[in-house]
This record gives sequence, C-alpha cells and structure tokens, in this order.
Amino acid sequence: QVQLVESGGGLVQAGGSLRLSCVVSGRNFGASVMGWFRQAPGKEREFVAGINWDGGRTQYADSVKGRFTISRDNARNTEYLQMNSLKPEDTAVYYCAADSRRTGYIAGGLNDYNYWGQGTQVTVSS
Repeated sequence: QVQLVESGGGLVQAGGSLRLSCVVSGRNFGASVMGWFRQAPGKEREFVAGINWDGGRTQYADSVKGRFTISRDNARNTEYLQMNSLKPEDTAVYYCAADSRRTGYIAGGLNDYNYWGQGTQVTVSS
C-alpha cells in the first residue's frame, strides 16, 4: 500500500520558517514528479511547487517564488518544502503529491497527481 506522510507543519510567526517533509512508503517514487499543494479554509487546493525526478528542475507558484524551496532525496524516498519569510496568507493545509506517470514534466493540476498525503497544517500568525 502506497503512503505519503507529511510532517513539519505547525504554528509560526510571520517572517518565520518551516520545513515540511514527505516520506513515501510502499513504492519507489525516484522516477516520479513530486509536488506540494495547499488548501486554505474556504478556498480550492492550489499548486505550490513541483520537482522533476532527479531534482534538476523545479517549478513554483508565483505567490511563493523566492521564499519556498522544494527538494528531494530519492535515496530516502522523501521530498521537502523549505518555507521562509512566511506570511499569514500562507496559512493552509499542505499536501504532498506524486505524479507516477511523469518523470520530467511538472504539471500543476490536481488531476495530474495520482498519489496524495493526508496533509499537514501550517498556520502563520501576524
């Protein structure tokens, strides 16, 4: 059974940092595109960042460019999201996702990802 488990969320003041992790078990995702999405209360889930199979290419939503960094460690079947200069509008549940059908092209749609974690809450206070 494939599982994606996020960790690292929490409460932080504006301007602070958090590092999210996503550990994958039950399948090797070393050849898959991985991504992070988020969903704020009352809003649709949105793409945050994506990374290709070897980490050589990344893509970010405009709202997080320059502040967030996505990375991966295929030996550990883990992906990360380093979040710096956090803002109250970053408050959301953050989801790890995997697109096992692609290795290079980083898609930004919900339907492009076929495996999902349960999410971790990130709350940024002003």
